[in-house]
Amino acid sequence: MRTATLGPAERAESLAAMAERELDLLVVGGGVVGAGTALDAVTRGLSTGLVEARDWASGTSSRSSKLIHGGLRYLEMLDFGLVREALKERGLLLERLAPHLVKPVPFLYPLQYKGWERLYAGCGVMLYDVMSMARTHGRGLPMHRHLSRRNALRIAPALKKEALVGGLQYYDAQMDDARYVANLVRTAAAYGAKVANRARVTAFLREGERVVGARVQDVEGGGEYEIRAKQIVNATGVWTDDTQSMVGERGQFHVRASKGIHLVVPKDRIHSSSGLILRTEKSVLFVIPWGRHWIVGTTDTDWDLDKAHPAASSADIDYLLEHVNSVLAVPLTRDDVEGVYAGLRPLLAGESDATSKLSREHTVAHPVPGLVVVAGGKYTTYRVMAKDAVDAAVHGLDMRVAECVTEEIPLVGAEGYRAMWNARARIAARTGLHVVRVEHLLNRYGSLAEEVLELITANPALGEPLASGDDYLRAEIVYAASHEGARHLDDALTRRTRISIETFDRGTRCAREAAELMAPVLGWDKDHIEREVEHYQKRVEAERESQRQPDDLTADAARLGAPDIVPL
Repeated sequence: MRTATLGPAERAESLAAMAERELDLLVVGGGVVGAGTALDAVTRGLSTGLVEARDWASGTSSRSSKLIHGGLRYLEMLDFGLVREALKERGLLLERLAPHLVKPVPFLYPLQYKGWERLYAGCGVMLYDVMSMARTHGRGLPMHRHLSRRNALRIAPALKKEALVGGLQYYDAQMDDARYVANLVRTAAAYGAKVANRARVTAFLREGERVVGARVQDVEGGGEYEIRAKQIVNATGVWTDDTQSMVGERGQFHVRASKGIHLVVPKDRIHSSSGLILRTEKSVLFVIPWGRHWIVGTTDTDWDLDKAHPAASSADIDYLLEHVNSVLAVPLTRDDVEGVYAGLRPLLAGESDATSKLSREHTVAHPVPGLVVVAGGKYTTYRVMAKDAVDAAVHGLDMRVAECVTEEIPLVGAEGYRAMWNARARIAARTGLHVVRVEHLLNRYGSLAEEVLELITANPALGEPLASGDDYLRAEIVYAASHEGARHLDDALTRRTRISIETFDRGTRCAREAAELMAPVLGWDKDHIEREVEHYQKRVEAERESQRQPDDLTADAARLGAPDIVPL
């Protein structure tokens, strides 16, 4: 299968092509569900378009806990169907669809009470493993194991001795959520979907009651396109209600936003060879391995302020530090925090006022002819959500359409990944890169790492690490702009790489170097480079200021102090 390049020329071609002839399906929203829907539709043989107002995964889908999991805590709620479905998807992603992006991760659950808790929690984890083993996929993960306090502390010496009487260790999986979406979009494009980020839907086109297309503004170039489609899928997550209002319909359900924040701290601040899962009075708290870092999260609070840039307040940060420090022998401080990010979960509103009790399940509706809405759900089950959305849209098409085949469609980079992984020492010798660098590239790009290596062959200077972001090679910034649809410095430092949360300066020290690497690909002159760097620095400062504020209202006001769009 040919790989898809999402460069500036391909974006312009896609916008023009979408406006040129009527599509079978237009998807609005470039998060994981929208990207998954586009891939589902195009692999059924439908002419498909996908537009996103900002960058791919710039909303919820780049700000998650980075976990692909079955939802262990949903067993406690007796939601066996959701867990069974999610475990199947976890297995598919690990073994077939994206082995280069989705990796096993161990978690240690410290037991605090003797006797009953080991029996209660142990039965839950046993059922979790059995349900996973019962599926066609998911048998590759190790089974859980019971640990004495001594053995638990051997795995996680960072824990206070008095914080546990023993432990349980089990496995789930993780991925880089933003990279995963970028690969989904590229896979859809490789099969023929027309895709464009920075393309905002400003209105829906109507013929009587029927929605027949959308008016789309090119946020970059300022042009406007009328894109006609036989069916449109609204996959805009927490913006679902806003998008629905364009057709004068709130819809058959209401989506509420729940804010979850995460802290990123260096690996050496928590001495453990396993992730941790801890109970809080409201939910659960994860300490998740993340390369040379840990991710600590998350919160679960109602949010009704700015959806584009949810802000983490000082109270949010204190909440996480207080709860994780309750079990750590050496407590974390504010000075240990490298990065902070906040995301919004799209929850289907129910009877409960507590967002932690709202539905994580998804729903699909057909509020007006020509328009399908999909909302809710969780990252792990995006493929099921996409299938249901396309199934609903197909009912409105006057044609025979094939069944969903995405269970059999690996993402770009998956094919050949394992063979290249086995040959990583030879690749390192051939390229002159350290084998650790080659492993890094393979786990981010899979077999597409060859495209990054070709850039380095053509220009050996790109094989050097960024001066102040040395986990990443200079070639990766160029590749983000030339192949992965990055249009701005923020796209490259926040989503194509994770420099913005993995360095104490949050990427400001390497911003100019990165902008200069992107400039030749995107046609930036010196003035544009200055605007990109200044915009990024202002965004970082606004985030830092918001995290010094005591509550959501003041944090939101501070975060909105930075401009949303890089000035032309």
